[in-house]
Amino acid sequence: MLKNRLSVFAAACALLGLSAPTAQAFPDKPVRIIVPQTPGGASDALARVMAQKLGEKWGQPVIVENRAGAGGNIGMGAVATAAPDGYVLLMTYVGTQAINGALYRGLSFDPVADFTPVATLATLPFVIVGRSNAAFHTVAELVAMAKKVRVTYGSAGNGSVNHLLGEMFGSGAAVKLEHVPYRGAAQALQDLLAGQVDVVFTSLPSVAGQLKSGNLHPIAVTSARRAKAFAQIPTVAEAGFADFDVNPWFGLMAPARVPREVVMKINTDVNDLLRTREVTASFEAQGAEPYPSTPDAFGQQLRADAVRWGKVVRTSGARVD
Repeated sequence: MLKNRLSVFAAACALLGLSAPTAQAFPDKPVRIIVPQTPGGASDALARVMAQKLGEKWGQPVIVENRAGAGGNIGMGAVATAAPDGYVLLMTYVGTQAINGALYRGLSFDPVADFTPVATLATLPFVIVGRSNAAFHTVAELVAMAKKVRVTYGSAGNGSVNHLLGEMFGSGAAVKLEHVPYRGAAQALQDLLAGQVDVVFTSLPSVAGQLKSGNLHPIAVTSARRAKAFAQIPTVAEAGFADFDVNPWFGLMAPARVPREVVMKINTDVNDLLRTREVTASFEAQGAEPYPSTPDAFGQQLRADAVRWGKVVRTSGARVD
């Protein structure tokens, strides 16, 4: 009976000019990874590493396409409405997938229900950075300065992880930092260098080069542990904020209803690459730590983080209409 049903399904697909995606055949054409942020940030950097390696493994081009705008919603919407065959993937992170549902009203898609978790790629801490010639270089000095004068911080936009980190930090330190939102971390960093804002909360990959060159000074990372490639940077927790631990995840998602065998094919191949010395070194050089997992575990984490960050959004009062 099952064999007959499969035969009927295959015949119907042939009549419609379609092919049923299978793990054995996938991929037999180029794959697109849509990054819903501007080039130069953590999502873009990690996506390009994986695109190159997956392309080599699959023998098919894996193309990175930046579709920024509306806090990541433009790129996310494009993936949510794409064909559920695994050929269009979303390079996502906790800042869009787990936050936007609470932040934006009237979304045309559900950031949880309308996507298929495929594979986690990495966790990486964010970092507080200032200019090398600033009057403060430590968390204690930053807090002391904020208690005396107006201190501004730039972020990648209202409701972004960068923004909410500033709110969390200020709340924990009992100081008020003035938020200045930008359309992406790159613009915030440009204004930091130009002296228009005092500090920026951003991902490590977006400032790795500037930190190594000495153009910017790292104040602290937001994770509970120091980053391997930037072990000289202390944590916020070490400065006396014991419970401060924000270490966002990054991963690949697909539209809802992608066949399970295709999801598992991608997940297995991604996990194999994450265990290679070359990918591990590429990630760690940017402050990221490879993070292999299963699609089911990824889905559980997304749902839990949507609840956690939703509470942070509501507490901060951030809204984007």
